[in-house]
Amino acid sequence: MRLPAGDSELVQIVDAALAEAAQRAGEWLVCRPGCTQCCYGAFAINALDALRLAAGMKERCAAQPALAAAIERRARAWLRAYGADFPGDAETGVLGVSDAEHAQFEEFANDAPCPALDPATGLCDVYEWRPMTCRVFGPPIRTAGGADGAEGLGHCELCFTGASPAQVATCEMPVPHELEAKLLEEAGSNNETIVAFALLR
Repeated sequence: MRLPAGDSELVQIVDAALAEAAQRAGEWLVCRPGCTQCCYGAFAINALDALRLAAGMKERCAAQPALAAAIERRARAWLRAYGADFPGDAETGVLGVSDAEHAQFEEFANDAPCPALDPATGLCDVYEWRPMTCRVFGPPIRTAGGADGAEGLGHCELCFTGASPAQVATCEMPVPHELEAKLLEEAGSNNETIVAFALLR
C-alpha cells in the first residue's frame, strides 16, 4: 500500500484547523512541548496513519539514522513488554475486530508511553508524521458518545479549566472526516494497528 497523495492536503487542513482553534482558545489550551498527557496508553490508528508513520521513519532513516535506530529500539522494547497481550495479529500488527478483542483493547497498555516519545525531552520523535488522533488532541472536537450515540464536545482534561460549555463550543476544531474516509478508501485498507507496529514497517 502507498500513502495517497491527498494525505498531505489532509494534514495541512487539520494542522490549520488546530492553529485556528488554538488561537481562539488562548490560555485555555495548555498544550505545550514537553506535556505528555496524551502520549500514554495504546490507541488504534488507521491505515493512513500507519502509512504516514512508515513514510516518516523512512525519511528519519535517511536523514537521521541514529535517531531512527533509537525510535526502532523503543518500538521493539514496547512490543516485547506489551505485545503478548495485543488483541490482534501480532505478526502483522492488525487489531482484532471481534467484540472480545475490542473489550480487551480497552484495557491494553493503558499506562505505556508511546514508543515515539523521547523520554529525555518529552517530545515526539515523529511529530511531523504523527497520527490524526495526536493532531486533534487538546482542543474541543465533536465526538459521538454514550449508548445513544449522542454527540458532544470532548477535549483534553488539562485544558479549558474554568471555561463554560458555551466558551468551549466557540473553540471547536472541525475535523475533515469525509476527506479522511475518501483517502482511506484510496489506501485500500480498513485495518487498524498501533503506533509501535507502524514504526517498524
